[in-house]
Amino acid sequence: MIDLKYSLVIEATTDPTLFGFYSPDLEGFTGIGHSVEDCLYKAKWGMEEHVVLLQENHPSVPEPNANPTVVIQNERRLEPAA
Repeated sequence: MIDLKYSLVIEATTDPTLFGFYSPDLEGFTGIGHSVEDCLYKAKWGMEEHVVLLQENHPSVPEPNANPTVVIQNERRLEPAA
């Protein structure tokens, strides 16, 4: 079982050794890893640290997600500007 308190999105990049991740539940939480497993590990501990920072600097912190999800997808590509 993956023990995360918030949902996580992991995005594969064009570099096969680099993945980005973020949580749609935690504003401002992002990171990078060298594998999906690395992202999961970094996200677990990073989310805990991010929540502490939010508690120190913001009046409200999101409640943990009762059913967090992990989505692994390709990096979203931006459309060229017209």
